[in-house]
Amino acid sequence: MAVDRMQWLGAVLTVLVAAAGGLWYLQRAPEEPPPVTIARVGSAREAMVTVHVSGAVARPGLVRVEEGARVADAVVAAGGALPEADLGAVNLAARVADGQRLAVPASSAAGGSAPREPDRGTVAVNSASASELESLPGVGPVLAERIVEHRERHGAFAVVEDLLDVPGIGEAKLAALRDAVQVP
Repeated sequence: MAVDRMQWLGAVLTVLVAAAGGLWYLQRAPEEPPPVTIARVGSAREAMVTVHVSGAVARPGLVRVEEGARVADAVVAAGGALPEADLGAVNLAARVADGQRLAVPASSAAGGSAPREPDRGTVAVNSASASELESLPGVGPVLAERIVEHRERHGAFAVVEDLLDVPGIGEAKLAALRDAVQVP
């Protein structure tokens, strides 16, 4: 019978400890929930778009401007137009869109947009045949065909940097071609 009393005593103590713990838990002050703040991700004026500006600008490449910005804003973000830029060939008042490519052409020496005769030692990429293009440094038959194909699909190259759109021409290849090609 002593064992039964000990078991009863252990059970009662277990219940009392559990009850005391439950009362203590229920009586503690509830923690304050963290304050809820609603932050605006950005208003329409703060939304930014990315534009690829190439050609006769100080720093060609990707620029970020506010959504709704104009072509003029993108040119300024690219460091401004160079003195040889033909801004009359670009609609500076047009709105830019995210992912847009904007080419600022250089004025031709003749004052018009007609192709020039190539300078001595250069190749006119807008009129050269694939075999003529192969005379350029680092340009083989495959790349020459890509240049011709790109020119036929997308039109004449306005500035030397437009060659970056041809698959297989990167910054290093463009640097090697820059003085060897003539683009109006």
